[in-house]
Amino acid sequence: MDTFPHTPIPQHGLPRDEVLSKLLAMKQGDQDWRGGRVFSLVYSAGDDVHELLKDAQALYSAENGLNVLAFPSIGIMQHDIVCNTASLLGGDDPASGGAVEGYLTSGGTESLLQAVKTARDVARQDRGIAHPQVVAADSAHAAFTKAADYFDVELIRVPVGADFRVEADALDAACTDDTIMVVASAPTYPQGVIDPVADIAALARERDILCHVDACMGGYLLPFLTELGRLSEPFDFRLPGVTSVSADVHKYGYASKGVSVILYRTHELARRQLFVTTDWLGGFYASTAMAGTRPAGPIAAAWAALMHIGRDGYVELTRTAHDAALALRAGIESIGALALRGDPKATVMAFGARDPQALDIFAVGEKLSAYGWYLDRQNRPDSLHATVHAGSAATVPYLVNDLRRAVSEVGSTRTEQRDTTYGQSA
Repeated sequence: MDTFPHTPIPQHGLPRDEVLSKLLAMKQGDQDWRGGRVFSLVYSAGDDVHELLKDAQALYSAENGLNVLAFPSIGIMQHDIVCNTASLLGGDDPASGGAVEGYLTSGGTESLLQAVKTARDVARQDRGIAHPQVVAADSAHAAFTKAADYFDVELIRVPVGADFRVEADALDAACTDDTIMVVASAPTYPQGVIDPVADIAALARERDILCHVDACMGGYLLPFLTELGRLSEPFDFRLPGVTSVSADVHKYGYASKGVSVILYRTHELARRQLFVTTDWLGGFYASTAMAGTRPAGPIAAAWAALMHIGRDGYVELTRTAHDAALALRAGIESIGALALRGDPKATVMAFGARDPQALDIFAVGEKLSAYGWYLDRQNRPDSLHATVHAGSAATVPYLVNDLRRAVSEVGSTRTEQRDTTYGQSA
C-alpha cells in the first residue's frame, strides 16, 4: 500500500477543472504511448480510433453489464462481438461443427481462467477426476498458473524446444489419466512463436481431452495475416481437436482495455461456464464471467472499434504492423551482437545477446529506456520483448538506430538491475 503516495478524500469536493488538472499532472510520469515508442501494453490504431473509443465509453459510462434485460443494447453488442470473433476463428467453417459460442470477459487472463475452470468442472462432473491436471508449455501464459492456483488444478509445465515452441510429443509424454486439457499458444507471448497447434489438437482428440488455444495475442491478428497470404498454419476451430479458443479484442482488435472473448466448440461445453443460483433472498442470479457488475463502456468501445475499422481496415492495420515487425526483425538481425529468440511469424518477438557473456541485454534495455523507449524485459534467457502494433510502426527505424547505438555504447558493461516485471499492481 506504500508503493504510491496517498491523496486523501478532500473534506470539500474539488472543482471539476482542478480534478482534471490533477489527473493530467499525475499522467505526466506515464509512458507516452501516443508517440509510438511503447512496444508493450498498448495497441493503437490511430488518434481517430481512440477518439471514437473515448466517445463510445462515455455513452455507456454508467450502465451495468450485469443485466442485459435492463440494458438490452449491451446484450446486442456482446452478441455481435462474440459472433464476429467466432467467425474470425473458424466458427463459420463446416469443420467447426457449426455450434461455436462463447462469452465476453475482462481480458486474456479471465478468458484463460474460465477455460481452465470449465475444463475442471467437466472433468469432475463427467469423468469423476478428483485431481485434474492441465499440461502446458513453459511458454504458456502465467495466467494458467494463476488459474491452477485459483481452481485447485495441477499445472504441469513442459520445456520448449530450441525454437521456443513446444512439441506435441512432449505434451503427450506429460499427460496422465488425470489430464483434462492441453494448451497451445498462437502465438506465445514471451517469444511470439506459434506452437504446432494442429499436432497438439490431434493429441487432445486422440486422448479425448480438451485442447485450449490461447490466441489472446493472435485472435485478431493471425486471421488477417492468413488473409494477406503471410501465414498458413491452422490454429483455430478448423482443427477438429480444438475445443476452446481465447482472443483479446483489446489487443490487435484495437479496442479499449477490458474486452476479451472465450469461445467453445459446442453449446454444451459453453454452458459449463455459466454460473446460476437462486440460493439467496435476491432472486435469480446468473453470470457468464467472473465479475457480477461489469462496465459497459469497454463493451461499447469494442463494438465501435469493430464497426468503424471493418475487415478491410483490420487487414491494413495488420499489414502495417507486420511490415514494421519484419523491419524490426531485419534490424535486429543486422546487429551482429544480437539474436532473435526463435522464429516469430507475427508481430511479437524477443531478442537478446548472441553471447550473453559479451553483451548484457538488460544494460542495452536501460540505454533504450534512457532514449525514451519502453520494451519489456524477460529471462530464461535474458531478452528484450517487443510487441509491434500499427501505432508503433513508424518509429521502428528509429528504434533500430537507437538499438544499434545502445549496443555500441554498452560494450561489455553490465547492469545490476535484473528485474523482469511484466505485470504488477499496487
